[in-house]
Amino acid sequence: MAKAKNVKLRTRFEMLTSINHIGIAVKDLDASIETFRKLFGFTDIHREVVEEQKVSVASFQVGDVLLELTCPTDAESPIAKFIEKRGEGIHHIAFNTDNINNDLAKLKNDGVQLINETPRDGAHDMLIAFLHPKSTNGVLTEICQHK
Repeated sequence: MAKAKNVKLRTRFEMLTSINHIGIAVKDLDASIETFRKLFGFTDIHREVVEEQKVSVASFQVGDVLLELTCPTDAESPIAKFIEKRGEGIHHIAFNTDNINNDLAKLKNDGVQLINETPRDGAHDMLIAFLHPKSTNGVLTEICQHK
């Protein structure tokens, strides 16, 4: 009689592995950094401009969570439009993936509305794609893969 093999059960999102960051839309990056520094006392901060998204980003670690402050660099950026419509605040939650292209294909096949059908360049040398909030209970969801 043959031995039974251990079979790993796979979930629908087998590649989504953990939370990458929480994105917060802000009007004034420097003032917001100081506000959050007072709250959390961080000393290390990563800053960069993501030209493709028309934003300036500042991120810092709070425990196991990365917070990403995102400020528009252009009135046409998605963050500028978000702030104009809803004001400053939580913009999105991002999840890590090992294979962004496979996940996007699975999600699209499952009827999830995608904002980005192909990955784009994001902060921290990542490939990113957003899922439409209409498909995720009103939460703008980002998936990220390290290049």
